[in-house]
Amino acid sequence: MSSEMPLKKLGNVCGFVRGPFGGSLKKSFFKPDGYAVYEQQHAINNQFDKIRYFVDDDKFEEMKRFEVFPGDLIMSCSGTMGKVAIVPDKIKRGIINQALLKLSPSNDLDVHYLKYWMESNDFQESIAKQAKGVAIKNVASVKVLKEIEIPCPSKKEQQQIVTLLDQAFAAIDQAKANVERNLENAKVLFQSKLNEIFSQKGEGWEEKKLKEIGETQTGSTPSTKDRENYGDHIPFVKPAHFKDDGSIDAEESMLSEKGLKKGRLFKENSVLMVCIGATIGKTGFSTIPISSNQQINALTPKEKYVPKIFYYAMITDTFFQKVLRNASQATLPIINKSKWENLTVSFPSDRRTQKAIVLTLDDLKKRTIELQKIQLNKLDHLENLKKSILQKAFTGELTVASKEPIA
Repeated sequence: MSSEMPLKKLGNVCGFVRGPFGGSLKKSFFKPDGYAVYEQQHAINNQFDKIRYFVDDDKFEEMKRFEVFPGDLIMSCSGTMGKVAIVPDKIKRGIINQALLKLSPSNDLDVHYLKYWMESNDFQESIAKQAKGVAIKNVASVKVLKEIEIPCPSKKEQQQIVTLLDQAFAAIDQAKANVERNLENAKVLFQSKLNEIFSQKGEGWEEKKLKEIGETQTGSTPSTKDRENYGDHIPFVKPAHFKDDGSIDAEESMLSEKGLKKGRLFKENSVLMVCIGATIGKTGFSTIPISSNQQINALTPKEKYVPKIFYYAMITDTFFQKVLRNASQATLPIINKSKWENLTVSFPSDRRTQKAIVLTLDDLKKRTIELQKIQLNKLDHLENLKKSILQKAFTGELTVASKEPIA
């Protein structure tokens, strides 16, 4: 393919229609059925089946300029910007809302080529640079977008590029699926070993309530209005600080000595669990003294136990299901301290056995994390490979011979 691709302004090879102003398509106009109103989710998720809003015949006729047709391309324009999807055949007839842009390629532009180009770094960086807004970014005006230049070889060459990209991306997607399966298998292997150990009953094992094992506490938040409550004395943990490997990283969130007096101190070797919200049941183990907000409960085991045995007991599927069963299902799931501290765990009575199990699971967890890191690095490599191939496609460097190996 030619390494010198002619450039054309997007406005010269595409029709543009930005979604209607919000006031002309308010929720009060929506009906239980009728013509579809397509939203950002349809561009972001590349699906056109799940439709939440509809308008009647009169409103559709009024808004007909915003109708989408098979072969059009829609792009998300607010917040999650630049996600694109091609409108498929046989969709429900409908219009775009105010958060979408519709592009209708001319006969000189292949829609699949256009989609790939709009997913490339060049286009994505261009719209990010020209975006408006502070809290929520919005795509620049149609006038600005029309001036962006697109590499525009002959339609035959565009279609050849699309074929090469389809083949390369299919191979990459298959490789990613394999990596994700390996990631899931690593998690399943660890969880399986965990459940195998803690499902034991009978001689040498006992079952106790958390409150019988040690001190249970709920965190609290010192007033944020008094900045003297916050400093560099002790980590102050929130749900976002829990890591997947069970560690807790709250280095950027600290209480002062004054703040700790108004908060809660959890001694070293405590097990912490999120007890409210979307991450309910997320668990961590702290080897240092620590504090937390009111979304978190803590168990500090008595000295006669190996404390980390309870961290492992509390990340089993069995214990997680107990948490969910005892949580109130309001807007946010929540388990209060009195219910939480009465939940039970099974564990070996003998301290040496407790220590041996912890050492075994620490080793397995370490190897699991290392395996996950390898797989995540592979995912990063595949994403970067995808970007590299896209970049080559629109600089005329992509040929059958130039395709990079996919590992």
